[in-house]
Amino acid sequence: MPARGRGQATLMLREMGSALLQGPEHGAQRGAALLPLSDSARQGRASADPSWEDQASPKPPSTGEPWERCPGEGAETCRYFRWWYKKTRLEKKYPFIDLLSAIPLQQIYGCPLGGIGGGTITRGWRGEFCRWQLNPGIYHYETVIADQFTVCLRRKGQTVYQQVLSVEKPSTLQGWNWGYCGRYAFYHALYPRAWTVYELPGQNVVLTCRQVSPVIPHDYQDSSLPVGVFIWEVENGNDEDVDVSIMFSLQNGTGTKEDKRGGHWNEPFTFEKEGKQVAGVLLHHCTEVNPFTLAISAREKAGTGVTHFTAFNPTGSGKEVWQDLLQDGRLDSPAGRSTPTEKGEVVAAAVCASCTVPARGHRTLKLALAWDMPCVHFGSKEKLHLRRYTRYFSSKGDAAPALSHYALTRYEEWEKKIDAWQKPILENSHLPPWYKSALFNELYFLTDGGTIWVELPPDCCAEDVQGPAGAGLSQLLPVLREYGRFAYLEGQEYRMYNTYDVHFYASFALIMLWPKLQISLQYDIAVTVVNEDVQPRQYLMRGQTAQVKLKNVVPHDIGEPDDEPWQRVNAYLIHDTASWKDLNLKFVLQVYRDYYLTHDSLYLRDMWPVCQVFPKSHVVSALKTIFEKNVMGFAGGTMGAVNGMTPDGVPDTSSIQSNEVWIGVVYALAATMIQEGLVQEGFHTAEGCYRTVWERLGMAFQTPEAYCEKKVFRSLAYMRPLSIWSMQLALESRASQAPAPTEPTQANSLNP
Repeated sequence: MPARGRGQATLMLREMGSALLQGPEHGAQRGAALLPLSDSARQGRASADPSWEDQASPKPPSTGEPWERCPGEGAETCRYFRWWYKKTRLEKKYPFIDLLSAIPLQQIYGCPLGGIGGGTITRGWRGEFCRWQLNPGIYHYETVIADQFTVCLRRKGQTVYQQVLSVEKPSTLQGWNWGYCGRYAFYHALYPRAWTVYELPGQNVVLTCRQVSPVIPHDYQDSSLPVGVFIWEVENGNDEDVDVSIMFSLQNGTGTKEDKRGGHWNEPFTFEKEGKQVAGVLLHHCTEVNPFTLAISAREKAGTGVTHFTAFNPTGSGKEVWQDLLQDGRLDSPAGRSTPTEKGEVVAAAVCASCTVPARGHRTLKLALAWDMPCVHFGSKEKLHLRRYTRYFSSKGDAAPALSHYALTRYEEWEKKIDAWQKPILENSHLPPWYKSALFNELYFLTDGGTIWVELPPDCCAEDVQGPAGAGLSQLLPVLREYGRFAYLEGQEYRMYNTYDVHFYASFALIMLWPKLQISLQYDIAVTVVNEDVQPRQYLMRGQTAQVKLKNVVPHDIGEPDDEPWQRVNAYLIHDTASWKDLNLKFVLQVYRDYYLTHDSLYLRDMWPVCQVFPKSHVVSALKTIFEKNVMGFAGGTMGAVNGMTPDGVPDTSSIQSNEVWIGVVYALAATMIQEGLVQEGFHTAEGCYRTVWERLGMAFQTPEAYCEKKVFRSLAYMRPLSIWSMQLALESRASQAPAPTEPTQANSLNP
């Protein structure tokens, strides 16, 4: 049976293929969206560029930071190192930018799980759980090997096939059957969903795992939930029935030393509401600061059984779990909670969903992952913050069962809303496939950007949020009470919240999809503008001493996760940004754009903007020159727009950042081109960035701030590329003004 051509789910994926994330072995030239988990992919190659793959010893691009590229620059380097040593070694905190310990590039990441502001867990394209952001703004890049899906097939009362759906061959859990052949699995991603297709060798059975997170535009409730759902479609191509079990195993923790601290424990649960029941295991992770509970569960219904294994040692052989499943395709389901772990011990759990799939038939198994960290402290531990989802679920740390039930019974509604949002763009034949992929997949950063979304305390009053000088913001308290406070990092390596010069670009995604979060963020910025922080400090680049924040100046950021954001702003202390010319203008421009799109007169009255407008002819002339010099004159016109280029077409070397391409700036440049009628130029400019990042360099779901022509990059997983939504706004504006706008043609593609 040609399994790849069978089954409703597989056919649906192939129809959508041209809009989905394309993998290292199947680039856009192939017209497919299948990412095979092959041997070469496992070795870390992530490129559609033959010159990259044909190297004898392929190496990923290297990271570069300003100080790293300018060693020995003198006093500023010494000042930074002294500050870094005090911060990391004496205060035991994370630096807002760690130039001495850059995050290594791993070409493994896929679509992250979770809604907005409740933390995220990233599942790689090979199926591993490999990036964790549960504590606000703090990341752990750990692949936890026990976190797996395992399939068991039984025919006529006998187990005929049992396999961990992972290509890994770890040194632990050796009682399990590892080493699934990656050539029989394919990965697709279109955020906030992802699909993995497994063709079980020799079994005539195809599994399709569809991963769904509640990221829904204009939804301010379900979009806040810390959950992900895995819908397993099982297709039986045989002439006899087959019993199928999917086991989901999970370690209690995130793969850090905290997992061995002791005191963690698991317990089974069932949760029934409105005649619908889910069952699973709660994994209580009992840390001193920001404790949380993980929950793995499955939907119980007629024809689907759910069993569990409450506790096992994930550092041992795992034979007790494996043999339990092998025996009858079910787990023993012991009652009662597990014993709390001793120091040095690690504990894991498993849940199993089982059903019978008729001959030539199809069935569905539904599992979920939820995590409940309702109350959080930032690094200073001064204030306790309640996450947004506690408005709808308990804030006492006992919400995981209800969250699991809600996810498993509501995900179909989420998907209908996601389809209604994405379908018009996906079905627009005038838009190139790479653009559709970039537009949706770059949105990962809105949840996985160290994002935090918190409620105001119930007893909060205006004086608590407006400071000494914010009384004129009449809607500040009502907006923050209704929609909470929202913040995301400049980048996973640049740990500053709501970095304003960068948010200017990324804000198009917010104002178009969650406009109330943009309005809330703007009110928080407005409060800091009218207030000041007179505390003096030394700035690292020039060594001068100046106050932290001047009055009537837009801040660089609203703080860092290892301190107390919103309360202490301007974590960035390399330069004194009070003299930067762009911050105030970017505030004014955002206010005007926000009002133009929302018609919120109360917001406009509070912000009272002033706006500059430049002559249109000058704008178009400048754009044409940039396209000629910075785009087509750089890397053959295939890598976007380089920052610096002299009028005679010679690369500018006057600045350490002039030879960089800033992906988010390029998307915004492309949007401006489209807005001014240079549509094909705009798409050509942006396409170079997409193909460089997502295909040639293998940086899926970790788009950096910058790259250079020679495969050097800076600051992985960065905020600014969300500016691709400015291109969508420009396209929608053109469509509303003209019945038949000029769109890019296939011949304009970098890969025709």
